[in-house]
Amino acid sequence: MASQDHLDKIGDIAAQAGLRRIHILAWRDLADVEAGGSEIHAATIARLWAEAGLDVTMRTSHAQGAPPESTRDGYRVVRRAGRYLVFPRAIASEIAGRHGRRDALVEIWNGMPWLSPLWARGPKVTWLHHVHGPMWAMVLPPHLARAGELLERSVAPPLYRRSRTVTLSESSRRELVELGWRANRVSVVPPGIDGRYRLGAPKAEHPLVVAVGRLMPVKRFDLLISALAAIGAQHPGLELVIVGEGAERERLEALVASLDASEWVRLPGRLRDDALVSLYQRAWVLASASAGEGWGMTITEAAACGTCAVVTDIGGHRDAVVHGVTGVLSEPSELGAAIATVLIDTDARRRMSEQALARAGELTWEATAAATMSVLADEARRRRSAR
Repeated sequence: MASQDHLDKIGDIAAQAGLRRIHILAWRDLADVEAGGSEIHAATIARLWAEAGLDVTMRTSHAQGAPPESTRDGYRVVRRAGRYLVFPRAIASEIAGRHGRRDALVEIWNGMPWLSPLWARGPKVTWLHHVHGPMWAMVLPPHLARAGELLERSVAPPLYRRSRTVTLSESSRRELVELGWRANRVSVVPPGIDGRYRLGAPKAEHPLVVAVGRLMPVKRFDLLISALAAIGAQHPGLELVIVGEGAERERLEALVASLDASEWVRLPGRLRDDALVSLYQRAWVLASASAGEGWGMTITEAAACGTCAVVTDIGGHRDAVVHGVTGVLSEPSELGAAIATVLIDTDARRRMSEQALARAGELTWEATAAATMSVLADEARRRRSAR
């Protein structure tokens, strides 16, 4: 629960800009079986805004087993239409006012934009965690991947270059500016870390490497498994635990079987919060072979539990990890060797884990919610002054 001082600050920022009713357009809901970091980010900020006294409505697509409309953590969630129909239907509902009156709009651009500059009046802000780039080809058939990349690189930027945009890292900000966004219209607000991620259980007695995320091609868990298989002989007792669910499960299980690695690779699916926290605390290293991230929230979650990271050197990871200080950034081909070095060097691992813990203490969701509201409030004041 956020402190009253933090909530008062968020409420004051909104009130001074005349904001009370906020609508959020999101592709997926936190209740969705494929919910990930983007959904946690949206749900946490919506909860804190609601606790601060704002009237928040989140419109999203249908989530399996969840009702079409409900209240969660003080804000309203409307779940209607499928993965793709949600875009035209939600836009039509906003234009017709079926979600009620609003003082400002937030659109979360997660692959597909909502094109709010074309139809939404009043203050609005886009949350865009990262540019998808090569990820399109990893998750879609070739013709759809080409369409997605064309939309992201050529069609949408001219529409959004003047739009106020919030992203998670300086890496993502630079990518957006390269695509055509105006630099002074893009703000960086890092994600926070939930208070349940903290020091606790002692480190495992054996080398334990943990990776967390949806089992999707972009996460490249196959690369991580193969990299650790190549160094396994150097580290007796090595264990790799990959937490998450997704479309890649069968392929990853087949890879594990082909490498005869079932004794040291575990894929437990999703874990309860307390089990995940314990795993972070016991891990020697948090690893990620991802091809693209806006930030890499699992990195800082593990850091808050006193665990350093060895991850691919990509945008987003470069902001979540300070190379050589809180962890190691590595080329994909060298990931196994980088993990092996950290597992062997006890002193370096301990030092980086301590630095990661200290840095994680600077990242709170209350600060994220306040800073994100500040961007929306600035946009509301700017539009009022222009009028």
